[in-house]
Amino acid sequence: MSNGMQEEKCMAGKVVVITGAGGGIGRDIALCMGRHGAKVVVNDVSDNADAVVGELRAEGAEAIASKESVAQWESAQRIITTALDVFGRIDCVVNNAGILRDRFFFNMSRAEWSDVLDVHLNGSFNVARAAAPHMKAQGAGAFVHMTSTSGLIGNLGQANYAAAKMGIVGLSKSIALDMAKFNVRSNCIAPWAWTQMTSGIPSDTPEEKARVEKFKRMESHKIAPLVVYLCSDLSSHVTAQIFGARANELYLFSQPQILRSIHRDGGWSVHSIAEHAIPAMQASFSPNVVSIKHTPWDPV
Repeated sequence: MSNGMQEEKCMAGKVVVITGAGGGIGRDIALCMGRHGAKVVVNDVSDNADAVVGELRAEGAEAIASKESVAQWESAQRIITTALDVFGRIDCVVNNAGILRDRFFFNMSRAEWSDVLDVHLNGSFNVARAAAPHMKAQGAGAFVHMTSTSGLIGNLGQANYAAAKMGIVGLSKSIALDMAKFNVRSNCIAPWAWTQMTSGIPSDTPEEKARVEKFKRMESHKIAPLVVYLCSDLSSHVTAQIFGARANELYLFSQPQILRSIHRDGGWSVHSIAEHAIPAMQASFSPNVVSIKHTPWDPV
């Protein structure tokens, strides 16, 4: 068998649940999974789930729609039950479902905060938790969660989204640690892509219009191969990592670690911290900038 054929069927026999798969990145992941041999549960609260299932079946893949919400425990359980009832097992979960309620922090409502956390963070927990006992019992499985540079680095007007996406990083690491002895992996991806969810970016000024044109070059289907890889047995040695995908670029993100250590006999006072500790550490401070400052070059 050629390497191309091996790659094409690297998900053969595996059952994958993809949340938020009715469009954008999720749809592209679903189609890529089907082309690599996976049986796919297309989860989306909209009727778009049926359309994606139709596309998958037209290409010869096995697929079923689930229109349950990830935001509630009971409905998330039903998403996984669909995989078990129809396909008999669950091998991978891709936590991709998401919404935006962008607003500057000082104007953000409680509903805008909780709605975003319910879908992104609670939804990722709910679906992963529903699948975890089944993966534990079979001694294998993989989770892929969508994070964002809005959380990893920062962005304007997205306190809710950033908090949820950083929470997902912590959730993924905990899953990786707790389930390692059961051969279950968990990784994160920060995707750059132009989708319906990101199409609301302001484009009034010439600078904003130029930024949007750059975003449009970041095609959502280019995220999918990394997701498929992380769900396949090809990545059996990869867990607890944070990746990024932007057009033809792949990234590996650093994770928090101690950068500097400063000791003082007898402990620290407020004034000694101001006079000695902070000046010694300040060169290693993280800058207070938005995520685009870390990728100033055009997508390639």
